[in-house]
Amino acid sequence: MTAPNDGGFPAFPIDVPTSARMYDYCLGGKDNFPVDRAAVLHVCRQYPSSLDVTRENRRFLYRVVRYLARDLGLRQFLDLGSGLPTQANVHEVAQQFQPGARVVYVDVDPIVLAHGRALLADDQTTRVIAADLTDPEKVIADPTVREMIDFAEPVGVLLLSVTHSIVDDAAVRHLLDTIRASVVPGSYLGYSQLAGPDPASVAEGNAMVKRMGIPWKNRTTAEVAAFLDGWEAVDPGLVDVKTWRPDPDQPPLAPVDEALRPYLGQGGDETPFYEYGGVLRRP
Repeated sequence: MTAPNDGGFPAFPIDVPTSARMYDYCLGGKDNFPVDRAAVLHVCRQYPSSLDVTRENRRFLYRVVRYLARDLGLRQFLDLGSGLPTQANVHEVAQQFQPGARVVYVDVDPIVLAHGRALLADDQTTRVIAADLTDPEKVIADPTVREMIDFAEPVGVLLLSVTHSIVDDAAVRHLLDTIRASVVPGSYLGYSQLAGPDPASVAEGNAMVKRMGIPWKNRTTAEVAAFLDGWEAVDPGLVDVKTWRPDPDQPPLAPVDEALRPYLGQGGDETPFYEYGGVLRRP
C-alpha cells in the first residue's frame, strides 16, 4: 500500500515501517503511520532503553550544531540523512547562533522531501533534496548542493543516526571517504550510529530488526571507530552521545505519545547498544 501521489511528490509506502517515520514518532512527531508506531513499540518491548537512546541522539544534534555554529563560527551545513523535519532542526539551531547560515538537507525518503519542501518553501537559506547516500559523489555534485554550499570554505557535515541504515560496510566507508575528500581542512563531521561494545548483543539486535523487514545494521563501537580513520575527534572523542558535552539546560524535546511514556527513563547507564559518535575535524 502506498500513499497517493499528491502535488507531484512520489508515492511512499505506508504499510512498511521506515526509520525516518519511526524516529519521528520517538521524538513526539506526527508524521508517521500505524505501522511505524507498531514497529517502535515492538522495539521498545524488546529493548526498553531504545526510546531514550533515540531521543538522546536528537539532543546530541542540538549540541553539535550549536558547537559548530556558535563556538566554531561555521555558516554552512550539509545534513545527510536528515529525516523528517521535526523539532530543533539544523537550520533553526544554526541560524539561532549564525543568522543567515545555509543548510542543505539530504534524504532518500520521499515523505521527507515532501514535508521538507513544504516547511522550507519560503526559506531562502535552506534547501532539501532527495538523494541516495550510497552515491555520495552524486550528492556532492547536486546543483542545489553546489549552489548553497561553498566547498572552498569549511563545512559542517552531519551524519547522525544514519549509517546503521546502510547495511553494506563498504558503502559506509565510501560515503565517509568521499565526504572527507570533498571538504576542506577545518571542516567538521558530526557523526553517530547505533553501536555497542559486545558483538553478540549487536548481532541479536540486528536479527530482530531484520525480521521486521527494515534495512538496518547496528555495529560494534570498534567497527564504527574504524570507519572514521582519517578524521580527528574533538574532545571528548567518540562516546555514547548522551555524554558528549551534556547540557542539562538545553531546550527540551516534545513529549512522546502516551503509548511510549512507560519507556521514558529506561535508558539507564548500561544499554546493549547506543548512539555512538562525536564531532570530528577534517585535518
